[in-house]
Amino acid sequence: MRGDLGFRRKSLWVYHFNSGGCNGCDIEFVAALTPRFDLERLGVQLVPSPRHADVLVVTGPVTRASADALKTIYDQVPEPRIVVAFGTCACSGGVFSNCYNVLGGADKVLPVDVKIPGCPPKPESLLHALSRIVLGEANGGR
Repeated sequence: MRGDLGFRRKSLWVYHFNSGGCNGCDIEFVAALTPRFDLERLGVQLVPSPRHADVLVVTGPVTRASADALKTIYDQVPEPRIVVAFGTCACSGGVFSNCYNVLGGADKVLPVDVKIPGCPPKPESLLHALSRIVLGEANGGR
């Protein structure tokens, strides 16, 4: 994790970007926002603009068509920013990794701080990762 998130430890504003794929991870991402998992108790809120986000959550494999958009969105997230690759496709390209139009995981285009594998990963895994970010424990292996 890059930078000091001291002033953001009480809340995280999250921007979600779907770079392609089957949308299974998107369904689980949305499920994490429901009252059952209640991400808002951690201060996590979904924001409509990357300019307001602390965390960028990427789902799906990065395609040639989505790579430039992903870079642009990443540049719009203010520092210090955290990138979470949610799902095997966002981590490594997954089942789409050998497709002609797929570049691979999000780390092929931008630095990823936290990887959450799974096809699709459970909402609990996103809850765990975001809670570790709020507590300042996640460092993405850096």
